[in-house]
Amino acid sequence: MKLFYAPGACSLAPHILLRESQLPFELERVDTSAHKTQHGVDYYTINAKGYVPLLEFANGERLSEGPIISQYIADTAANTTLMPPAGSLQRYRVMEWQSYITSELHKSFSPLFNPSLEASAKAVFSASLRKKFEWVSTQLEGKQYLTGDDFTAADAYLFTVANWAGYVKLDLTDLKDLQGFMRRVAERPAVKAAMKAEGLLN
Repeated sequence: MKLFYAPGACSLAPHILLRESQLPFELERVDTSAHKTQHGVDYYTINAKGYVPLLEFANGERLSEGPIISQYIADTAANTTLMPPAGSLQRYRVMEWQSYITSELHKSFSPLFNPSLEASAKAVFSASLRKKFEWVSTQLEGKQYLTGDDFTAADAYLFTVANWAGYVKLDLTDLKDLQGFMRRVAERPAVKAAMKAEGLLN
C-alpha cells in the first residue's frame, strides 16, 4: 500500500495506524499548495479531490477519506484494538468519536487556516472550537484514551487534529485531561516513528 500524505496534515492519523498495525506500506509526500507529489506528478491526476490522505493499493485502486482509510487499515490488520470487531458496541463508540472529530473539530479548523479571514471572524470560530475541545477534555477525565484504556483509530485522529491548535494560536494548554492525553499519545513508538518520518520530529 502507498499512503499519500502531507506533513502534519490529517493524513498523519492513518500514517500512525499503519505503523501501529505494522502493515507494509510506503509513503509519498504531497505538496498540497502546489498539488504536486514528491515525484512532480500533478496530484489532481491521482486524487481529483486534491487533498490527503489517499491510500493506493497494489492493483491501482485507491481509497480516500481519512476515517475510512483508518478503518480499512485496522480491519485489514485484524487489529481489534484500533477498531473493535464489527457489530460490537465498542466499534460504534470508536466510530462515534471518528464522526465527531471529523465534523466538529477537523472542519472547524478550516476557517482558522484561512489567511484572508478577518481577525474578528477568526475569534468567533476560535471561541466555538475552544468550547468543543473543553468538552472533549471532560470526556478524557479518568481515562487513558477516548474510549478507555485502549488506543484506537479515534485517538490517532484526535491527536493529529489537536496538534493543529498551536498553528492557529488556539490555546488549549489549560485543558489538563486533553494535555495528558496528548503527552501519552506522543510517547507511543508508532506515533514517534510517524512524526519523525514526516519531518515533525528530529
